[in-house]
Amino acid sequence: MLVLLWLPLAAPFYLWVSDRNFVSIITLIFLYVEFLILIHFWVKAIYQESHPLTRYGLVFNSKNYQNYFKGLGLGLISLIGLFFIESLFGWVQWQSPNPNFFRISLEGFLVAFGVGFAEELFFRGWLLDELNRDYSPKIALVINSLIFASLHFIKPLSEIQRTALQFPGLVLLGSILVISKLAWFPASSPRLKLSPSGWLGLPMGLHGGLVWGYYMINVGKLIDYSDTVSEAITGIDQNPLAGLMGLFCLGAIAIFIWKKSLFRKLPQSSEFKP
Repeated sequence: MLVLLWLPLAAPFYLWVSDRNFVSIITLIFLYVEFLILIHFWVKAIYQESHPLTRYGLVFNSKNYQNYFKGLGLGLISLIGLFFIESLFGWVQWQSPNPNFFRISLEGFLVAFGVGFAEELFFRGWLLDELNRDYSPKIALVINSLIFASLHFIKPLSEIQRTALQFPGLVLLGSILVISKLAWFPASSPRLKLSPSGWLGLPMGLHGGLVWGYYMINVGKLIDYSDTVSEAITGIDQNPLAGLMGLFCLGAIAIFIWKKSLFRKLPQSSEFKP
C-alpha cells in the first residue's frame, strides 16, 4: 500500500527531474511522510490507539531534548576518541581541516539529524513497538537488532563475505540503540505507560552523533590511514563499524549505556506494562 501511494508522487520527479540526488532525497521524504500518516491509521484500526508517536517514544519535552544532545555528544566524542586512539598507535594521521570544513560540518549535521530521526522512528519506534507487543523485551531487542543489521547489509554475496566483520557491529549498534531508549529515563509509572519502551531522544542523538562524526572525518578528509595494520583492525573500506577497534568502541558505549538504562530492570514478558 505504501509503495502504491508513493508511486504517483515519485514518478514525475523520476521522469522530469535530471538531478538524481535531489530526486532521491525528495522521493524518500514523500515515502517517509506517507509512512507517518499510515501509522496513525494502522494503530487506530488495529490497536484502537490514537497517539502512536508518543507510544513509540517521540516525546517533545525538555528531558527528551536533553537526552538527544547527550546522545549526540556521546556519539560524536566516541567516534573522535576512536580515531584519536588509532592515531596514538600510528594507524591514522590527522590532517588539516578542509577550507570548507564549516560547510561540511553543517551538511553533516543535517544528514545526521535526518538519518537519526528517520531510522530511529522506524526501527526503535514503530518496529520495536510491534515486536514488544508479541515478545519479551530481550527477544524483541534481538529481533530488532538483527533486522536493523540485515537491512543495512544488503549487498552482493561477494561483498557480504568481504565485509562480514561489519555485521556484528551493526547488530551491536542496533542493540545499543534499543537499550538507550530507557537510559536517563524518568522511571515514573505514568510516563512508562505512555512510552512503554522509552523515549527516542537518546537513540536519535547517539545515531546522529556517530553519523555526524563519520561524515565530518570522511568527507572532510580529517584523517589519513597509514596502512601499517590490517584494515580488519581499523575498519574494512575505512568503515569503523567493520573493524575490531570499532567493535571495541561500540562495546564501551554498550557498557556505559547499559549502566544508565532501565532496560535491565524490565520484566521479561511481552509488552511491558508497569
